[in-house]
Amino acid sequence: MYPIDPNDLRRAIVANVTAALAEDVADGDINAALIAEHSEADARVITREPAVICGVDWVNEVFHQLDPGVTLVWHVQDGDRVAPDDTLVEIKGKARSLLTGERAALNFLQLLSATATRAAHFVAMLEGTGVNLLDTRKTLPGLRLAQKYAVTCGGGQSHRMGLYDAFLIKENHITACGGIAATVTAAHKLAPGKMVEVETENLDELEQALAAGADVIMLDNFSLEDTRTAVATAKGRAKLEASGNVNASTLRGIAETGVDYISMGTLTKDVTAIDLSMRLSVDH
Repeated sequence: MYPIDPNDLRRAIVANVTAALAEDVADGDINAALIAEHSEADARVITREPAVICGVDWVNEVFHQLDPGVTLVWHVQDGDRVAPDDTLVEIKGKARSLLTGERAALNFLQLLSATATRAAHFVAMLEGTGVNLLDTRKTLPGLRLAQKYAVTCGGGQSHRMGLYDAFLIKENHITACGGIAATVTAAHKLAPGKMVEVETENLDELEQALAAGADVIMLDNFSLEDTRTAVATAKGRAKLEASGNVNASTLRGIAETGVDYISMGTLTKDVTAIDLSMRLSVDH
């Protein structure tokens, strides 16, 4: 729904890595200092389970910030599917640099690959329906853009980035502004050209949102029967997004009602890191 700007993504990568190294390394890695300063090392990162890879640029940035002399040879790129024991990347450089960067690099790669893998799992369940899978703002703090990018690597789409690039008018906004029509009118006046989406909880609110000229209407926890009715009622006057109570057992049925989008917070908030390992060989 909202493509990710490559320049914004690049700035996020640098900021993410800078913050990760600041919290992990601070004023120096006393563990790596146990290794002789001039020792060289080779390492390779493998995966212990199937995954969709995401996070290549974060790993590159970790070692770039630590030691530009480290070289990385990737066997995969973001979006690739891998099997257990596949080698993802080979790394060569100062042993101290490889050891200092190991955890930060793997943290990014295992989390973002997990997000991409989870998205790919649900995208596959939608095959043939024409429905687009959307993420939400339920991301890990500080990793909004990273996780949203990972969702796209898994075949999903990015919803609005935050509170600034599109309207998502919820119950409290409607109450404070005096109704759906008044809120949508105010939104169009405040920021012409910005997408205006209205969250609705029943068919009556759907009718109000359609009459008010909403661009997208969220069907929040609608039953399948009401979702079908909503699709028939909207007749293309607005895009429809189903949300709430979406999981592996309900996803396909919701998609087959004919909605345009389905959003899932679980894509980014309930991920389990992919099991990765870095194996190191030091030349003394």
